Amino acid sequence: MNRDYFQDALHTFNGGDWYGWKTHDSNGNKIPNKDRMQYQHIKIIKDGATMPTETEVNAKIQEIKDNELTKATATANKKASGKQKLKDLGLDDAEINALIG
Repeated sequence: MNRDYFQDALHTFNGGDWYGWKTHDSNGNKIPNKDRMQYQHIKIIKDGATMPTETEVNAKIQEIKDNELTKATATANKKASGKQKLKDLGLDDAEINALIG
């Protein structure tokens, strides 16, 4: 499943659930569903919400991706450390893989 970083980022602004998608452009032309979820088609649907800049949204997307990568790296490091500790206790690779895969 592909993560929708764009919407994840948008939800971090204005307390979440503050936006929707325009169905028609400024000329009254219908925006096809496949093209709707873009920055230029965001509409504010929550009173008091403010539109973040595209730069702010892109920065938030990068922050989310960086945090995801950091968590994945930390998990991999913990797994490697745990395997090494089991080896230090005398278990071989087959026994370790039977325990944790």
